[in-house]
Amino acid sequence: MEEIKHSHVEVRGLKIHVAEIGSGSKAVLFLHGFPEIWYTWRYQMLAVADAGYRAIAIDCRGYEDSEMPSEPEKGAFMDLVHDVVDLLDKLNIIKVFLVGKDSGAIPAYIVPVFYPERVYGVVTWVYLSCYLAPVLSKTTSFLKEPRRAEADFSRLGVKTVIRNIYILFSKSEIPIADTNQEIMDLVDASTPLPSWFSEEDLSAYAALYEKSGFAFALQVPYRTIGSEDCGVTDPKVTAPALLIMGEKDYCLKFPGMEDYIRSGQVKNFVPDLDIVFFEEGSHFIHEQFPAQMNELIVSFLNKHTP
Repeated sequence: MEEIKHSHVEVRGLKIHVAEIGSGSKAVLFLHGFPEIWYTWRYQMLAVADAGYRAIAIDCRGYEDSEMPSEPEKGAFMDLVHDVVDLLDKLNIIKVFLVGKDSGAIPAYIVPVFYPERVYGVVTWVYLSCYLAPVLSKTTSFLKEPRRAEADFSRLGVKTVIRNIYILFSKSEIPIADTNQEIMDLVDASTPLPSWFSEEDLSAYAALYEKSGFAFALQVPYRTIGSEDCGVTDPKVTAPALLIMGEKDYCLKFPGMEDYIRSGQVKNFVPDLDIVFFEEGSHFIHEQFPAQMNELIVSFLNKHTP
């Protein structure tokens, strides 16, 4: 991946790490979730660039190689929304395709609510948006509680925390700790990484989280989701959109989530939405099945490029 170029762009007073490849006239901006970094898009960036697009992935503020805000405990999803728009301005990009996974899907859908003229289309998987979907998990309460997750994570090295989260979130069942457990206790040290996630991948993640820690990552999304008011009572995404869901993604087990998607209720908020299910897909479907995901994404981009 030597051909991917790296830089820092000042966005709303913070230096944001930007990875970029391709020189096409149409840009695609990738927005990661937790516990990911720009590197999570390594397969998609190359495929999109090969298809003639300019592929851009960032480390969100407070994550990895981007600067931490002075008060991470006050972070909100709207910070990420405003960051996206300011970044586009700084890069002289008038209009963009947005691709978001997990909590990165939230700004990917909020940006076109507020700035529809800046977005060609949206591709997401796992979540739609804390503002667009009324289905929220209560199983992340351990991450919401101040200092609880920090204490849990501090027992282990950063690399072990990332390893355990990848193992837990790759399963089809919601990870729920008993009252006498913490979330890290759910993973046996002998459990191997998923076959599609290598030790080299784990090291790339861990090296960057060693820099940033988890302060902002715990605030956004976990301590913000479901509690932030974006000021829109009837949000609508008018841009064309594609939602991709793995049928073995534990998020489908959230109460009401699967029915919300399969019944088409979600189209009340995203009317021009196509939905694709992957039978064997997990929470990390883009890393698990990169070739199939790349084909879906590039096909969507080509279909909706003016």
